[in-house]
Formats: sequence, structure tokens, C-alpha cells
Amino acid sequence: MKTTISNLTPKLMEIFHHLHANPEISGKEVETTKFIRSLFQDKQCNMIEFDDLTGLVVEIGEGKPIVAVRADIDALWQEVDGKFQANHSCGHDAHMTIAIGTIFTLLEHHLPRTGTVRIIFQPAEETGKGALAYTEKGIIDDVDFLYGMHLRPIEELSFGKYAPAIQHGAAAFIKGEIIGDDAHGARPHLNTNAIEVGAEFVQHLNQMKVNPAVPHSVKMTQFQAGGKSINIIPGNATFSLDVRAQTNEVMEQLTSKIKQISQLLATYHDIEINIEEVAQVAAAVLNDEAIDYMKRAIIDTVGERNLAPIIETTGGDDFHFYTLKRPHVKATMLAIGCDLTPGLHHPKMTFNHEVIPTSVEILTNVVLTTLNSEAK
Repeated sequence: MKTTISNLTPKLMEIFHHLHANPEISGKEVETTKFIRSLFQDKQCNMIEFDDLTGLVVEIGEGKPIVAVRADIDALWQEVDGKFQANHSCGHDAHMTIAIGTIFTLLEHHLPRTGTVRIIFQPAEETGKGALAYTEKGIIDDVDFLYGMHLRPIEELSFGKYAPAIQHGAAAFIKGEIIGDDAHGARPHLNTNAIEVGAEFVQHLNQMKVNPAVPHSVKMTQFQAGGKSINIIPGNATFSLDVRAQTNEVMEQLTSKIKQISQLLATYHDIEINIEEVAQVAAAVLNDEAIDYMKRAIIDTVGERNLAPIIETTGGDDFHFYTLKRPHVKATMLAIGCDLTPGLHHPKMTFNHEVIPTSVEILTNVVLTTLNSEAK
């Protein structure tokens, strides 16, 4: 396998650089989908696409068990050197390349003797909607084991180290609207200042109490009120909240309290406050069997000295919707140590590209180990 991957590495680096140079935002990954499809059109595999969704599924082998690998394909929209643009600053270009390399390796010499390998190139991870959309398409209904992957920041995992699972937290993204009337700057008694309501909202958020043993945070990340006239007290405003919790249970408590705060302030000030949850990401539900297979693959590939403990992070990933919606699926994510700096989602994020072929070997190894063990 090492020789096969070594021979494939120059091609994989070309693929990575192409994907990195041609990012597309969530739900708009049209050219990315076309490019991935072009890599497998003349290969011994089946491809599944959808008229109403970007991304695709590549499948090799047949029958049970079914082992799937998921790679996210979308990029972020952010400011880079003073210009807003699509940008691969979360490592999805690497994830795609690793998944592509896994298929190439299996096709080259290691086609499964029994069972099916299903590689899922999933769109819209950054919006928290891609996994849910693919779940509704039935992509994992018959899957036995599901593996994902994610590059990790250097403060979590150094280069060459790999962890068999990522304990992601839950995340929710909430948009709100304060609706009232404007008033003259000399007559503050005639309206409720939307800016002051926003300040009260933040104070109440900071006073929420949930189990302190469970990491969590709630931040107001956007607030817009008022126009160009300084002498008008704004009655209307919009705002956004970023909510994080290490467990799904605490996330439910936080979102419930946020609704209560909005109702309390609306009643007290005799105004209208509307809030809407625009996206949510589930916390990880870890599976011991899947983690054990991933541990074995890491040890077989890079040795036990490079096996790291499970990573716990307050970051989120919509990968975990697959197991939340289909509890029979046994899943875990490979954490990849790659000296990633300055951090995920930083516009100048960079990492050591040498992890790509090694990660291909680990993913190929875990797929084959799972198939061979589960087929017995």
C-alpha cells in the first residue's frame, strides 16, 4: 500500500492545489463536483449525484458490510487581503484530496474482496445543512460504519500525531430582530432604544447558568442599529448569536434560555423581538467499535507512539448529524496533526501538506480493516 500511495502522491498534490485554488462556498460547489466526477469517470466505480444538491457519492465493491468515508467540499466566504472571497481555510481541500487518494488506492490494488466502500463528497458543511440534506437522500440508511476526518490546529495536535476521534461540541447560529419605533434624540421617552435592548440582551446572556462542568459559550457576534442620522434613537435592530456547548443536552438548555430572554425583554419594553435558529450542528456521539478500528489503523500506519488521545473541542461539525439522525451508524472522525497555523478559519491558514499521503494510508487501512473484520 505504501508504494501505491507514494506513486500517487504527486498526483494528489496536483489535485490538492487545484481544489485549493478553486474554492466554492456552501451549496455552490458546482465546479468542485464536476472536477471530482472527472477523476473517476473512467474508473471501476459507481457515482451517485442529485439534481437539487451539489456533491456526489463514489462507490466501489458490492454487498455488505458497507463502510463509508465522508469528506466535506465547501469553502468559507471571508475577507482575504482586504477582499471578500471563497477561501479554503478549514482544510476541506485536504479532506477531499485524502478521500480521493483513498479511492485511488483501493482501486489500484486493494479493492475490497467483500462489501462496499462509499465515499461521500458532501456539500454545505459550513452552514450545518449538508449532512442533513444527504441524510434525507438516504445516503447512509444502509451504512454500517462511517468515517470522517479533520485537520487539527497545532495547539491541539502536532505534526505526525493522529487521534481516533474528535469530541466535537454542539453549535447553534441564531439571528434576531428587534422591532420598535424610531424617536427624536431629544425625546427618549417616546420609544425604546434598540441599542439599549441589545445591551440588556448581552447582559442576560452572560448571566445564564448551566452546568459549569460542561464547556459552553454564548456570544453576540453581530448587531446593527441606526442609520446615518445621529439625532435619531433607533427602534429597530438586527443581531446574531453564536452558541456552543459540549453536549446536545446543554445546547437545548441554552437555546431555551435564549428564547426566554427574548420574550422577557419584548414584554418588559413592549416591543417585538423575533429570533430564528438559522443553523445547528450536533455534538459528537462517539462509537467505541469505530474508534477501535481507527486506533488500529493509526497504529498499523504510523506506530503507537503517534497515536494521540481523543481530541475534545468546542468546535462543531455537521458530520455528527449522520449518527444523530441514523443511530445505527457507527462513526468516528480521524483527527490529523499537521502543524496547522494560525488556526482554523483564519484567512491565512496553512498546514504541512506531508500529512496528506499518510492520512490516505490511515483511511484506506481503516476501511479495509473494518470490511475484513465485519465480513467474518
